[in-house]
Amino acid sequence: MIDFEASTASDCAGRSGTLKTEHGDVPTPLFMPVGTAGTVKGLTPEQLSSAGVKMLLANTYHLHLRPGEGCIESLGGLHRFMAWDGPVLTDSGGYQVFSLGKNVKVDEAGAVFRSHIDGSKVHFTPESVARTQRALGVDVAMVFDVVTGNGSDRQAAEAAAGRTLRWAARSREVPIDDRPAATFGIMQGGLFEDIRRENAAGLLDLDFPGYAVGGLSVGEEREKTMHMAEYSVGLLPADKPRYMMGMGTPEQLVALCGMGYDMFDCVLPTRNACNCTLFTSRGIVAIRNSRYANDPDPVDPRCSCYTCSNFSAAYLNHLAKRREMLGATLASLHNVAFYQNLVEEIRGALAAGTYAKFAENFFARYRGEK
Repeated sequence: MIDFEASTASDCAGRSGTLKTEHGDVPTPLFMPVGTAGTVKGLTPEQLSSAGVKMLLANTYHLHLRPGEGCIESLGGLHRFMAWDGPVLTDSGGYQVFSLGKNVKVDEAGAVFRSHIDGSKVHFTPESVARTQRALGVDVAMVFDVVTGNGSDRQAAEAAAGRTLRWAARSREVPIDDRPAATFGIMQGGLFEDIRRENAAGLLDLDFPGYAVGGLSVGEEREKTMHMAEYSVGLLPADKPRYMMGMGTPEQLVALCGMGYDMFDCVLPTRNACNCTLFTSRGIVAIRNSRYANDPDPVDPRCSCYTCSNFSAAYLNHLAKRREMLGATLASLHNVAFYQNLVEEIRGALAAGTYAKFAENFFARYRGEK
């Protein structure tokens, strides 16, 4: 199903390694662009590959509602459906159920909600979510978890962690068919070290092939988020992949990789691109700004992506102001490539044992201090 090999860096808690899947080996740390509905917005699989992408994330909730896992399975599985031959991970839909707020009923059995498409009643259980992801034919599936939006509410955090653990155990009981996916457990526990410690211990007893940290960066203060991220990663086994879910500014990636996380996803590269915002080695660029109207240079001179190799900042400014589709595509392509280049540099620094110096230089340059 999957295998994982990693070597710890000599100057930090981070490590470089390889995640081995049925659809290819992926060097770690790795960043997965988000293809919620089986597509990374504005980019073709060929463009994603050219930008260095090795693995994608899709979403169980959205694919279940439309077009449905039955349709996708009948057409050869998600890889063939979206013409992507690399590995795919599917989130369980737990966050989407959380985001429905008062329109969802969650109890020990699972979740019941109304489809945002046609209003029909939908039932999600740990077992049904596991079967859906196997029907999709993905490489890595996530257990159905309970997400809370206020990490400082101890009662809510404790209840979510307990139910997530019980649901994880139920997910492990779903019989493996001829299209197995490697299922990862998800740690919950809000901002409470004792709850996360107990939750991690229970998950480790279930012996998942990989583990994720969930329930962070959902409204709490940044300092508390990063403290709990560092505490949580130390609770997870070193011989298995460790996945930080949903976090991913460039600065967060550099910090989290130094802590020992191996896998990441975030909507920021394409979402920000659609809002005319680009990530660069010199920080964030709002390309609609008039200062770029006559700029003949690429938006990031240190980047060799298709966008930066062929187009000036002035052209991107022109496309953004005209709201041309090409503008969002070129910005998305650059942002995705920037993230892939960043994790490649991170892997190199970890392997060389020079991560502390790399991180120092990155933060200084990204924050405009160098």
